[in-house]
Amino acid sequence: MADADLVTSRLAECAQTGDFAGAVRFMRENVEAVTHELNAAGVKDALKKATKDRLLLSFADGVEFGERPIAESLVRIEKLMAFQPGAFVLSKSLEWGLGVVKKLDYFYRRITVDFRMKKGHQFTYAAAVDMLTMADADHILAIQHSDPVRYETMLKDHPGEFVKQMLKSFGPMGAQRLEDVAIRCGFVKAAAWKAFWEKARSELRKDKLVYIPVRRSDLIELKASEEDYGEKWLSAFGHETDPKLILSGVREYVEKKGKSAADPANEAARATIGDRLAFAATAAMRVDDALYARLAALVRELGFVNPSLEAMRGYLWDRKRFIKAAATLPAREVGAMVALLTDGDAEGRERLCKAIPELCYTAVQEVVARFGDDPASRKTISDFMRLPKAPATLTTLFVGSYGRFKENWPELPPYISILAHAIALGEGRQGGETLRMQNIVRRLFADKNWLGQVFAWLNDADRALLFERFQASIAWDPSTHHTIVMRMVHLAPELESHVIKVEKKKDYARITSPRSYAMKKAEYLKLINVDMPENVRKIEEAKGYGDLSENAEYQYAKDEQRVLMQKQSLMQADLEAVKADEFKAGGTDEVEPGVTVTAQTPEGEKTYTILGEWDNDLELGIISSRTKLAANMLGKKVGDEFELPGEGMVSFGKILAIAPLSAEVRAWMAVPAGMQM
Repeated sequence: MADADLVTSRLAECAQTGDFAGAVRFMRENVEAVTHELNAAGVKDALKKATKDRLLLSFADGVEFGERPIAESLVRIEKLMAFQPGAFVLSKSLEWGLGVVKKLDYFYRRITVDFRMKKGHQFTYAAAVDMLTMADADHILAIQHSDPVRYETMLKDHPGEFVKQMLKSFGPMGAQRLEDVAIRCGFVKAAAWKAFWEKARSELRKDKLVYIPVRRSDLIELKASEEDYGEKWLSAFGHETDPKLILSGVREYVEKKGKSAADPANEAARATIGDRLAFAATAAMRVDDALYARLAALVRELGFVNPSLEAMRGYLWDRKRFIKAAATLPAREVGAMVALLTDGDAEGRERLCKAIPELCYTAVQEVVARFGDDPASRKTISDFMRLPKAPATLTTLFVGSYGRFKENWPELPPYISILAHAIALGEGRQGGETLRMQNIVRRLFADKNWLGQVFAWLNDADRALLFERFQASIAWDPSTHHTIVMRMVHLAPELESHVIKVEKKKDYARITSPRSYAMKKAEYLKLINVDMPENVRKIEEAKGYGDLSENAEYQYAKDEQRVLMQKQSLMQADLEAVKADEFKAGGTDEVEPGVTVTAQTPEGEKTYTILGEWDNDLELGIISSRTKLAANMLGKKVGDEFELPGEGMVSFGKILAIAPLSAEVRAWMAVPAGMQM
């Protein structure tokens, strides 16, 4: 039968039997033949002849035949037909979670859906097709809705199974995406995710049907069946070209078959695995040093001659690539690289110890743990702690775990010296690994149990030294600093006499120049007299565009209204709290709003004029009293030092002179022409 005859006869049959669904299905499966014989209006007419059901007729009218390709309109009809009362649906953004279709209205062409947090939400047909997807009864959100006991049991007692159900429901995801979806859907709170995932991952690693990648961004996948790693697998593996998949494939193979599967007696397997490892190592060179180190560690573990372990070790030593590799390796694999580099090699051990200042914290921990019994290594490591500025990683390790070393490391300097390094580490503005060490040290000093143990190890003189050194540190958060100082006094009451009484900073009135006040008021008047009325006009205009729930212009205008109202509230509060002032009452005995300061800085002499909260003019050197720089100078006198804000190490300036405001600045402060207070 010719295509034209087939289309005509089949659609006539559907019209005679009232088989609307059959007509849609036939057209979808034979769309080329149908579109060759019928235009969009003809397809729509043929469908409407196949039913008298008003709902189905409204579907045919509501999928925009003629405005989009026929094939797309047919797909949209099939999707609408699936939205039956009681069906589970999901919003594509997961913003509303699971919904249950409540009813379909053929007259207004609306679909009503009950979401957990949004009951009775109505969608137009077009919006429903674009924004909703079907969810079967085994979807994790459907289980949560229909079988809460099963849901809670999986979540609490079998997190690995829960994650598998998530993957079946939402498709393969990386750990990062998995966390995001779990938190957005309300399965797990953000604070509880880490503990949940650790338990789930432990279960999943034992499941042969689950693949968990090392990188958080790579996809966790569910396998259809357990791999037997036989000849078929080896044959396919022999053509693998992704270095990461080669690494994981060899590990899985050895885990399944045992190391004996790759021994010299198994020539075929060993040849294939060796060839792929050599390929992966070459591909990783100068691209991913961490991956190269993992491959080298695996070559060492399996005892391969090809690729050459010595060559791989040499590559990691060359240009100190092992340092970059250690920084990005998973913590559990750093030890394997350390063993690879120093395998029975005293020279390698010494080279690694000397590289400690450049190594990440995890690698330093491994080096110290592995070579702590060797006197030569202990001396090399201890010498770093006697430097004026000890490595941050070593300082953090020794200050936090001193109890493990104090008996077996006679080469270490006294504990008070290590503590002094730790306080210095806590002071500067740092970045990268050093910032991480700084945060660890700061948490240690805030831990009262750790501090109590420290005081127990120190003698009276060293306690006093520690107390005075910490008290003199200026870069800690003031409230935390005060708490730690008082905690030290509580541990050793005799330190009370060493406490330095700090004068409370003077409170300054909230003032600004007449110029800045007038400009702020003009901005406020424009907001309430121009911007807000214009927004109201936009809202009223948008109301005429139709259904407010699907009206983007209306939503944008309402969002803008909320922003404007919040801005109006904040500006009104500011105008009531801040007063205009001409700065005539101040003196020059100390730095306060309304003076010009000359200061010595590392970049030379600088002049700043400090005015009120809203004042700022870079050309005249005018700065607001609320800036960090001004706040650090307020209350200081000639000869006093103050901290200069900025990135990196802390730097200081010195007050050289304090002078009254110049005539030029006072002229600047006047209310601009055309403005009013």
